[in-house]
Amino acid sequence: MTAPIHVRSEIGKLKTVLLKRPGEEIENFTPEMMERLLFDDIPFLPEAQKEHDAFADILRDNGAEVLYLENLSAEAIDAGNVKDAFLEEILTESGYAAGTTHDALKEYLMSMSTLDMVDKIMSGVRKNEIDFVPSDLVSAAEDREYPFFMDPMPNLYFTRDPAASIGDGLTINRMTFDARHRESLFMETIIKYHPRFADKGLHVWRDRYHTTRLEGGDELVLSDHVLAIGVSQRTSADAIQDVARSLFDPANDSEYDTIIAIEIPHNHAMMHLDTVFTMINHDQFTVHPGILGEGGKIDTWTMHPANNEDGFTIEHNQDLEGVLKKELGLSELDLIPTGDGDPIIAGREQWNDGSNTLAIAPGVVVTYNRNYVSNELLRKHGLKVIDTLSSELSRGRGGPRCMSMPLVREDL
Repeated sequence: MTAPIHVRSEIGKLKTVLLKRPGEEIENFTPEMMERLLFDDIPFLPEAQKEHDAFADILRDNGAEVLYLENLSAEAIDAGNVKDAFLEEILTESGYAAGTTHDALKEYLMSMSTLDMVDKIMSGVRKNEIDFVPSDLVSAAEDREYPFFMDPMPNLYFTRDPAASIGDGLTINRMTFDARHRESLFMETIIKYHPRFADKGLHVWRDRYHTTRLEGGDELVLSDHVLAIGVSQRTSADAIQDVARSLFDPANDSEYDTIIAIEIPHNHAMMHLDTVFTMINHDQFTVHPGILGEGGKIDTWTMHPANNEDGFTIEHNQDLEGVLKKELGLSELDLIPTGDGDPIIAGREQWNDGSNTLAIAPGVVVTYNRNYVSNELLRKHGLKVIDTLSSELSRGRGGPRCMSMPLVREDL
């Protein structure tokens, strides 16, 4: 495993992982801005950082190398000598392609060290930081009372979503909401310019320059040839078909020949597939009962390569367990319900990411400590469960899987 990205399962021993330590961005906003920034609460930064550091220590203690998005981004910008170009792109995507506001922001940010510039872009640029009164029409037409020139990016500590590792490559994602569109630019820059990743033959299965939406929380690598992708609030069916065309193209040599698209409710509580369904062992999965209809039915579409106009066939099914057994070659399957299936407990613990488990080895998972009913049930099913602190991190509506982007896992 010499490739800098190598992920052929959800459960292979985690060797290298990308995190983003929460910074000023997670509390650099007001309650009035929460809907705009996709947050339901404002975390307490010092405690969130302590909890995140404890999470990172768990991963290190279990043999994983931990890399940080903010550091890799700054190192990539410097290595590629692209500070000016990166800043032009981020300003354009922030709504300032040209004009006096663009010029003032660029002068302000270029005056910083590269790491300080990255941190400032992530945490947001307030209007009172710059001694400048906008004179261009765009800025003048905006809400003069709004406190930011460039919004903070509080969702960045959920590194799973802007990009997702698949085999010896990744998708760099076009995210759904404006609040998160800029996030994947950091990973694009890292892949292009960081010495660890640039010119290493990595496949970009789908880049960020699309109109259809795709987010990493919906992408699950079930084996060395099978993916599951959620059709969700954040990922569209069209995007899944794009991924299929890319992975199934013989010229790309991806080794992936199966994609299982799983439809989940399109709402904020269940925004990604990994908030309701995760793989935790060879034959064990967590599942939120709220996604299953009568008799455990749920709509799935299984895609395989084909020599036709689309490049693939599609087979509809409503028996998720049967589909997983068939495509993964399993005779038995253990679907473990969030909250032990109790409708009140399951709803509460799913809201607090009880289904969002991170497997760091087969049968070894990291979970939020607050989901004690689900965690105890996992233990009863033979899993090793490592609790991590969650009072503040969970306010952002994402769990251990959301907060981590595996870069390298051991093969099974």
